[in-house]
Amino acid sequence: MKVQERGGAGTHRGAAPGQPVGERLPVPPRERKPALAALAVLLILIGALGATVLVLRAGDRVEVYELKSDVAAGRAVTKGDLTTVMVAADNGVDYISPDQYGALTKLRAKSNLYTGTVLVGQMFAPDGGIEAGKAAVGVSLKEGQYPTNLKDGETVAVYRVGNSAGSGGSSGSSGSSKGSGSGGAANSGSTSGSSPLVERAIVSDTGTQDKSFGSGNLALTLTVNTADAAALAQAASAGEVAVVRVAPGNG
Repeated sequence: MKVQERGGAGTHRGAAPGQPVGERLPVPPRERKPALAALAVLLILIGALGATVLVLRAGDRVEVYELKSDVAAGRAVTKGDLTTVMVAADNGVDYISPDQYGALTKLRAKSNLYTGTVLVGQMFAPDGGIEAGKAAVGVSLKEGQYPTNLKDGETVAVYRVGNSAGSGGSSGSSGSSKGSGSGGAANSGSTSGSSPLVERAIVSDTGTQDKSFGSGNLALTLTVNTADAAALAQAASAGEVAVVRVAPGNG
């Protein structure tokens, strides 16, 4: 009997009802929020539109002029000074484009401009924008009255020299030219001692050098103080001017 009771007890425990395997607890229905979904879609569209606008604006580029050589104050830009580059269009910047070349040639630089500068209209003026108290004086120099490789924008001192270089015949001119070439103003019979006629002048335009028949004459435009302009113009008209390259800080 005891054996049967134990067996029955074991059978009773095994037959007790239990939780069905694999059955999940009920889940409440998920609440849908269409407003949040619409907002997410809207934000995605706005982001895509902004990216598209940035790409389109980055692609809106224009061709403008850039300098490939230095241009001194008071000088007009030539075709050889220019190259073109593409830049982002900006209505707030007065870029100079290739179709404005004709108008650009009639203007002069207000200040020294350097290689790599992208040109804008404010850099130029009809008269070169010469500062108050300054004047531009043209001089014509013979070989030996100017240093070699003189460039626009350099600073020079101007000396008054004797006129023997231009008073003789062709042979006399040749001899005096050689003499002045070895010593410049110092060996040409200076009429004003060692004091320069103009201590500091800026070469605003080197003009052209006449190399016909080995003459080596050079036309320069110098920017000087107005007080020095009359004396310089008088000496230049008499052919009694020589220039010497000096450091920009001198004087």
